[in-house]
Amino acid sequence: MPADTLTQTPPRRLYTAQERARRDATVWTLVQGVLAPLQFVAFLVSLVLVARFMWTGIGYEAATLSIIVKTGFLFMIMLTGAIWERVVFGQYLFAPAFFWEDVFSFAVIALHAAYVWALLAGWPYVDQMWIALVAYAVYVINAGQFLWKLRQARLEGEA
Repeated sequence: MPADTLTQTPPRRLYTAQERARRDATVWTLVQGVLAPLQFVAFLVSLVLVARFMWTGIGYEAATLSIIVKTGFLFMIMLTGAIWERVVFGQYLFAPAFFWEDVFSFAVIALHAAYVWALLAGWPYVDQMWIALVAYAVYVINAGQFLWKLRQARLEGEA
């Protein structure tokens, strides 16, 4: 047996048995399961509307409304996600199993909030839309993180 295998610790499972039981028992898991796809649909619609505005200069109001709707979903999912994390892991944010997802979530929220600030401050339309596009790019990374964790949880559940 190689010497380095004696010092390696097994990887931490995403959920302990107790955490998995709490995850499966709480209504907040269902809430997250409903809000996440709704937010993704809002993102896709908004992305099309923002791209349309950026390419044609048409549809600023529709793009703006779509970003506000997407931002509303984001804040709802972050709030309910923090509650879910408290129920499952005993802390509102930055539980070890979801630390980096929470870090990126804060970046996504900061960028969406920057968009809202730029909107309220009357920044040029194109600048507002660029902020939204950057926020959306970081959101895609964050959504990928959560999908990866969902896959990990399914694989652990099968094991």
